[in-house]
Amino acid sequence: MEDVSQGVDAGVKAARQPRDSARKGLWSRLLANEGLNFVLTNRIPRLALTRWVGRFARIESPGLTRLSIAVWRLFTDLDLSEAEPERWRSLRHCFTRRLKAGARPVDATPGILTSPCDGIVGACGAVERGQVYQAKGMPYAAADLFGDAESAAAFEGGQYVTLRLTSAMYHRFHAPDDGVVERVHFINGDCWNVNPAALARVPQLFCRNERASLTLRLADGTRMALVPVAAILVASLRLHCIDAVLHGRWRGAAVWHPASAVGRGDEMGWFEHGSTIIVFVPSGWVLAPGVGPGSRVRMGVPLLVPVDVTDPTRQPPTMPG
Repeated sequence: MEDVSQGVDAGVKAARQPRDSARKGLWSRLLANEGLNFVLTNRIPRLALTRWVGRFARIESPGLTRLSIAVWRLFTDLDLSEAEPERWRSLRHCFTRRLKAGARPVDATPGILTSPCDGIVGACGAVERGQVYQAKGMPYAAADLFGDAESAAAFEGGQYVTLRLTSAMYHRFHAPDDGVVERVHFINGDCWNVNPAALARVPQLFCRNERASLTLRLADGTRMALVPVAAILVASLRLHCIDAVLHGRWRGAAVWHPASAVGRGDEMGWFEHGSTIIVFVPSGWVLAPGVGPGSRVRMGVPLLVPVDVTDPTRQPPTMPG
């Protein structure tokens, strides 16, 4: 009887798959319309909705959590097969999930910087005259992003890489190399969506949203920075180096000097949904082979490599205005 029951269940699942794919395809086509996507995700009470979703995501109810995940899957290609086996207590528990051991092997090649997170590569290129880009024709000042000119000045002439996390991705981020977190600066702000539709329409978007700049000193003395930017339905950052969850209602310190040591691949914190991390390095680095705008990367793969002066084809990427 058990074999028959399993066969029936398998048949039911197989019959549902075309309908589920059709529903997901419909939602995907609707959300692919940039104008509609922008209106649905930005012309709404962003802060109020984000706070409500934060409270909702913390409700511990197995039934409600299963239903929420089912709805989530209508809009995304959520894959939980790599997650540690869990009975999800809440939607937040699922959002901030850990992965099975070995699911993200970290490249151990000396001298490279690995990707701090899963993500889609967005705007990237050289930091010139203190300016970087969120999308073609949409510049912003690095000093505005960091919250102070001195921190941004360290990366003049260097490179930046924008990594966008979608809601279905793994939401924890990790150290690109061995080093020390020297400084954290939290900047409160809005929670605009950070998808391509919004980045093409909202000037200085990353500089408007809630964010934290993390300055690291690597083992060889190189300074680099990670700037996790929160977004709609997120607006909450967990940072292990200061043992705090930062959000729009944070009323504590805004600047820390934790002197917290990290090893390559060590977990540094997480978002409570999808968002963006912008990586900054000084001059002397280029994108790793195969990495470029639109490419997908996983935490632990090579992201930036030292410039090879013997190879004239390995030039830093540029982001045209």
